[in-house]
Amino acid sequence: MTIRLPDAQGALRSYEPRTDPLDLTPGGPFTSRTVLAAAHVVADPYADVTPDAPAAVDWDATLAFRRHLWSHGLGVAEAMDTAQRGMGLDWAGAAELIRRSAAEARAVGGRIACGVGTDQLAAGSVAEVRAAYEEQLALVEESGAQAVVMASRALAAAARGPEDYAEVYGHLLRQAARPVILHWLGPMFDPALDGYWGSADLDTATDTFLEIVAAHPDKVDGVKISLLDAGREVALRRRLPHGVRCYTGDDFNYPELIAGDERGFSHALLGIFDPLGPPAARAVRVLDTGDVKAFRELLDPTVELSRHLFRAPTRFYKTGVVLLAWLAGHQSHFAMVGGLQSARSLPHLARAYELADGLGLFPDPRLAEDRMKNLLALYGVTR
Repeated sequence: MTIRLPDAQGALRSYEPRTDPLDLTPGGPFTSRTVLAAAHVVADPYADVTPDAPAAVDWDATLAFRRHLWSHGLGVAEAMDTAQRGMGLDWAGAAELIRRSAAEARAVGGRIACGVGTDQLAAGSVAEVRAAYEEQLALVEESGAQAVVMASRALAAAARGPEDYAEVYGHLLRQAARPVILHWLGPMFDPALDGYWGSADLDTATDTFLEIVAAHPDKVDGVKISLLDAGREVALRRRLPHGVRCYTGDDFNYPELIAGDERGFSHALLGIFDPLGPPAARAVRVLDTGDVKAFRELLDPTVELSRHLFRAPTRFYKTGVVLLAWLAGHQSHFAMVGGLQSARSLPHLARAYELADGLGLFPDPRLAEDRMKNLLALYGVTR
């Protein structure tokens, strides 16, 4: 059987899907690295909503996907940008997601960390930003989850300089009940975050960021770096206080950063581990044995797919993530909150299918092929 896929030039070519998926067995947590997958939300396709309306979430399918990740030993990073925070999912929806997922984590014994932001504010003063952060931190901690303090669009707009970041983050860290993860999300993921930490110069911003961490090392479990710059992450990682972890958020260079070097390594909190959860888990279990070479041999081939999904404009990577979840049978439809299933072109989606199929990511390759053909038919591609 073959399938005709459009290329970047608009021409159709034949592709022969594989017939055998990878044999990926669920397993327990890892010993050498802490690994969290930032998980997507499943929209309710039957809800009568518009792109500007509050998100309608299929809670059963959303929680089932988290159980899938936990079953492979991965932790779940909940209500992060992969879950479309600020791109279809508002704070009310995120709060409900946090409550439900945290309860599910307790029920199955899964690890969970949840995003703390300020998205209940469109804009506000520094004091209002601090209060918004406090509200969200309280909810996450009450749910029993670890907090991931995310970058704030409102703070980026309100801050006059590095001192405002130090004041807001210092206040939050002092009142946090348990160590948090600080998340530096680069402007390639969200243009509104350009100049975060008070400077558009990344060296200056890094200094401010590290000063905040160094002032509260007992309250910072780790830092998540999403700048898509491996060299910069390694340099920052080497400057962290003892005991503070680096969680890579680099969806372009994660194998080398997780593998590490003679001076350390990164843990992981990655959106690409949503579709790559099972093979990533298998690779990390190999790394647990100390076999770095075999780890790289397993994980390096996945980078081409990740770089494709996260190519500019990077913030629309969620569309490819949800496409692959649908093709893999984790949900019954290709619909997204905010209508973002339309954010990537058909050639982009076709290439994502081809790369994922080549990796053996689909538990049922025939189902994935049939669903991809149905999507192509909607665009006028006949079988």
